[in-house]
Amino acid sequence: MEIQKISTDEVKQAAHYIQQGELVAFPTETVYGLGASALNPQAVKKVYQVKGRPSDNPLIVHVTSFEQVKEYIQESHPLAEVLVQTFWPGPLTIILPIKPNTFDTVVTGGLATVAFRMPDQALTLELIRQAGVPLVGPSANLSGHPSPTTAEHVIHDFEHSIKGVLDGGPTKIGVESTVLDLSDPNKPPMILRPGAVTKEMLEQACHTPVAVDSHLLRADEAPKAPGMKYKHYAPVVPVQMVHEQEWEQVASYLAHHPIRAGILAGPTAAEVVRGEAAAVYMYADDSVQAATQGLFSGLRALDETKAGLDCLYVATYPEDGLGVAYMNRLKKAANQMYFTNNETEV
Repeated sequence: MEIQKISTDEVKQAAHYIQQGELVAFPTETVYGLGASALNPQAVKKVYQVKGRPSDNPLIVHVTSFEQVKEYIQESHPLAEVLVQTFWPGPLTIILPIKPNTFDTVVTGGLATVAFRMPDQALTLELIRQAGVPLVGPSANLSGHPSPTTAEHVIHDFEHSIKGVLDGGPTKIGVESTVLDLSDPNKPPMILRPGAVTKEMLEQACHTPVAVDSHLLRADEAPKAPGMKYKHYAPVVPVQMVHEQEWEQVASYLAHHPIRAGILAGPTAAEVVRGEAAAVYMYADDSVQAATQGLFSGLRALDETKAGLDCLYVATYPEDGLGVAYMNRLKKAANQMYFTNNETEV
């Protein structure tokens, strides 16, 4: 079965595939999701199978409104309403306790909670409405690899294993949503995965401190939310992170060693090392917004280049605001490894 690229005027066809238990990838403002009916355990099992995703890794359920969420939850956190009113539709996922027997354990990862999100993408909201069911939607990539930000990325990973991909063009943000744990109404919110909705934005909206879970899970630990594994989002070619002041050292090292290196950075940093690199992928500009939008597509482009690269050197950004989400993904893609004269440090 060859994957079908579904145009924006064929949403009804995509919804029909979902109703038939097929898998259809869909666009969001963050990354592309691999969609299946959240109420069809057999379809959800196919999501795990084609992704190669660990069965203990819970899925995000995509909805069209908070009213739809209320059909499934046991109780709501007192801050849930204000956060939803502020950030939905948008890149915020909230974890809430669910009623018994609402979702199969294949969706919940065996937990008594589910992560819900309303994406800011009109095509996908219409897909959910026409399908008549909430959709699971993990990133539409092979598990552990860079997430997809275009329909072409999805086709590359799943050319013969899913029914179709709804093409909404390149995603706007480029990294997955913020995941906020609201599972205990008596505890303050906690960020389990950073995204474009930052800690500062959340605290401003709910007028209370928001905690951050900075614990990185080992391979044998079960996550409470997607993307919490120690190594994740990684291309095949090894990645090393490079601080802003170290690019001249990278250029010097490459000039004296027979290494075929790929560079992923903003224009200013890339220019420093361009002459010594085998391949360069530049962000649109030097901003963290451009870096975040281009991180996964850049990792994919360099990983797939015909240059036969030995390693990728990728620019770091300050860990504040959106930079927290960018560095969260980059550290996992690099397995925490930094450049230091071709040695590595954690």
